Amino acid sequence: RCPAGAAAVRGSRTRRRADEDGDWKGAESVSKLTESVPLVMDNEGVAKILPHRYPFLLVDKVVEFEAGKRIVGVKNVTANEPQFTGHFPDRPIMPGVLMVEAMAQLGGLVCLQQPVSDGKGEFFFAGIDGIKFRKPVVPGDTLVMEMELSKFREKYGIAKMKGKAYVDGKVAVEVKAFTFALVKDNK
Repeated sequence: RCPAGAAAVRGSRTRRRADEDGDWKGAESVSKLTESVPLVMDNEGVAKILPHRYPFLLVDKVVEFEAGKRIVGVKNVTANEPQFTGHFPDRPIMPGVLMVEAMAQLGGLVCLQQPVSDGKGEFFFAGIDGIKFRKPVVPGDTLVMEMELSKFREKYGIAKMKGKAYVDGKVAVEVKAFTFALVKDNK
């Protein structure tokens, strides 16, 4: 059984947070679950590369990065984000387009750095194919996103990526193909 106060309310769902034996772990033990996850880039580092700013900067940190290949990043979903005042007031759910935007921003971190970019242009989100929403994302969730560069045509300035985003180890959204287009600076 779960001791009094041990269940955490998440949206309209309730989950047990203690073992069946009633063994309460506590904040210190739970916080150690993430100690082995490295921080590759914090929010300030993300903001140095991406042009987005609050409330539209949707990548909180990067935990894995392989230049020109793939990246794993995190978006902590909080109840005080502006979209939740209207989507939906009685049952807040992160809009699917914002999940896709968060993934595109994460992909932008690959496209805007060497060896894909020389820093003399901007990549723009140009298209998306094969999107599937698998699980609602609600305030309190941690959206862990992975993007992988599948093709880069330097001659045309076109990058293709694929990606998935997870909550609690389950796929929340998957995209077969993101398309990014490089626009060179005329400076």
